[in-house]
This record gives sequence, C-alpha cells and structure tokens, in this order.
Amino acid sequence: MKLVKMSMIAALVLGANLYAIDNVKVNGDAKLYYGTVDSDAANAPDMFNKDASYGDAALHLGLTADLTTGVTAGVSMTAVSTLGLENNLVSGTWSNAHTATTGTGASFLNPPLGGASVDDEMWVGEAWIAGTAGKTTAKVGRQAVDTPLAFTETWGIDQNTFEAAVLLNQDLPDTTLVAAWIGKSNGSADDEVAGNGTLNSLGAAQAGYVSEGGKFNTFSKNGAYAVGAINNSFKPLTAQAWYYNLTGHANAYWLQADLNMEGILAGAQYTSVDVTDADILPLAAGVDSETTAYSVMLGYEMKDVVTVKAAYSSVSDDSAVGVGNTATTTKQSKLYTEMWWNYNQVSTVGADSFSVTAEGTAAGVDLLLGFYSSEQDTTGTADIEVTEIAFTASKSFGPLDTTLALINDDISNETATANDHTDTTLQVYLTYNF
Repeated sequence: MKLVKMSMIAALVLGANLYAIDNVKVNGDAKLYYGTVDSDAANAPDMFNKDASYGDAALHLGLTADLTTGVTAGVSMTAVSTLGLENNLVSGTWSNAHTATTGTGASFLNPPLGGASVDDEMWVGEAWIAGTAGKTTAKVGRQAVDTPLAFTETWGIDQNTFEAAVLLNQDLPDTTLVAAWIGKSNGSADDEVAGNGTLNSLGAAQAGYVSEGGKFNTFSKNGAYAVGAINNSFKPLTAQAWYYNLTGHANAYWLQADLNMEGILAGAQYTSVDVTDADILPLAAGVDSETTAYSVMLGYEMKDVVTVKAAYSSVSDDSAVGVGNTATTTKQSKLYTEMWWNYNQVSTVGADSFSVTAEGTAAGVDLLLGFYSSEQDTTGTADIEVTEIAFTASKSFGPLDTTLALINDDISNETATANDHTDTTLQVYLTYNF
C-alpha cells in the first residue's frame, strides 16, 4: 500500500506527459527537526539525553497541473520517519502520525516511549481539483484550509489538511467572499483512535496535530459550514468577518480588523463560540454555553530594521470551550498573543494573556525575541500561570532553510505547587526546498 502511495505522483507525471497536460509543477521539501528539553520537573532527564529529546524526518512531495483552461488539480503526499533513532538519539517524535508497536510510557519525560518501536507513516494529504470562471473559483477535495477557527497548522514537521469544498468570489470591489463545507479532517481533534496506542497517549508526540497514520475522520461532529468576507476598500485596513456552523456541535463567529499605515500596526479581534452539542449539554452549574474572547494589538514597523508588537487577549472564564483551532488537539490559535511554542494557553477558558515581540534582521540572519504570559482563571479550579520567552535565529542557504530556537517556559499552579516546573528547550529546524 505504501508503494502504491509513493508511486502516485510519479504516475501523475507520466500521465501528464501522455495527455499533454500543461504547466506541470513538482515541488516539496525534506525536513529534519530535533528538540531537547532541560526541565526541573521531578525525575526529568538531562538536556540532550535521549529521554529528554525528540526528532523526526519528513518528506513532502506535491504536484500541480493545468488540466484545461481555468481548471487545475493538485496532489501531495507526506512521509514521516524517526530514521530508526528512537530510543537511541531521541525517545520522542515531532509527529503524532506515527504508530507505536509497543510502549509503556505514561507521560513525556516520565518516562517517554518506554522502549517502543515507532513505525514510519505515509499519507496523501492533498488531492484536489479547482476551477475558475470569471472572478469565482471553486476548489474541491483534500486541501489546506486557512480560516480563524479551523485551519492547517504548519509549525511542526507535517501539516493537517481537510476534505472540503471551498468557493471564493471577488466580484465586489476589494472584497473576497468565502463559503466552505468541511466534511473530514486528519487533524488530531478528529482522531477516532486517539488514546489507543497513539503517540499522544504515550506522551511522546511534540507536535501532535495530525491523527494516527494521517487518517481522515469526520470533522467536528457532523462536518461544518463556514462563510467569510474579507474587505480592503480602505487600503491600510483589512477587515474580515466569519461565521461557522459546526453541525451538531457549536455555532461560532470571528471578527477582525488590521491596520498597517505608515509603519503603525494595530489590530482588534473578537470571537464567540456557542456550544449546541447535546452530548455536552446541560453544562455544569455556573458554566455558560457561550465562550467569548477578544484581543488587541499595537505595533510599529521600521522597514528593514525591526518590527515591534504588543498584544493583549482575554477569554471568558465561565464558559465551556476555548477558542483555538477546532481541527487539532494542540489548539494553536489566531489570537495576537499566541505563544511561540506553548500552545493551548492563551486560547483556553479563563486566560488573560499578553505578549511583546521584536523581529528584525542582522548580518543576514532573521531574529525574533518574544515574551508571552498567560494567567488562566477558571470557575472552580486553581489559577495556572505560564510565562514563555522565545528566541529564534533563521537563515537560508540557497534552498536550505535553517532555524535555531531557544525557549524558556515557566509553569506554575496556584494549588498543585508540586507540579510547578521550568523547561528550557533547544530546537533545530532544517528544511531543504525543491
């Protein structure tokens, strides 16, 4: 089966030549990611010890082609592998798509995989066809999606995608209208077998936003509808509004406006998620079915020198769900305050968060320094505080992109002080583009 998947793109290339399909493009990348953690948590191994480290290699290969005038198609596959280094150089992985044949680990670092053997995995992440007539484009099939509350995450070594139908129209001046139906996803939030031998259940996957084996399952509960409008009539301002019906689960909307005028940056976000799932309702006493959140951002861009931003966000503390990505369990969010590494903090229920970041280039190296803080105050539970400081340095050498990241996370619990810990993480990202 894996050989069949691997040969799919090669077969399409041959078919393109046979039927004289135009503008055939093959693209992709090969990645090698490594991370290691120094933690003062109980029983934590030392930095660079295999039990404190995680790593993966990945190959992403895609093909697009013009089938006829106004009609294009694309397909891509992803393969992830530890290169057999588990339990030697690393004990954890970047991707949750791996399956583990054995393993007794209960949580990451205490202990990790427990001697498990990690399998390589391969899946078709994209297979779509798109047609354009006038200023209207329809795209149907497996594809990446980018909307505020349901989106493809790309910060790990692989990416989650969706089986969807998306319609875009630009007949109105300076306006893009979007309508989408999302039927399935291979995001880990829809993993039917999560907790049954997956790496997430073993606590070993660091970027666990793709389901085991890259398998596609029903998105949300019964699929979802989304409609949106993005307007840029006043050129320095981009405004967008989105409505979601996560069928049988929740209704939601997202409003956002971003200003970029003569180097001055400003933004505002507001979102609401109202749970309608009968399996969740009725809610516990004092818990509201609707979650609301807002975020504001102010910054300044000195062109070719530095960009500085400060942001604040708040999520209601008497509600049922957070406002992160509905497609994944990592719950990365589109809030301005989102942390560089420790996701599912600023978007969770009861989180009041702020961030200050600075980005610039020196001697051809792209630099980022960020400070992030989130205090979570939920009804009936203890406050949790998370503070993150992240520093990254990135440089490209021709087709090779490199990034070195150093992250410090301080996590404290108001009552369970024994769980307080500080983690220092070192990560290396290597990506070869072709």
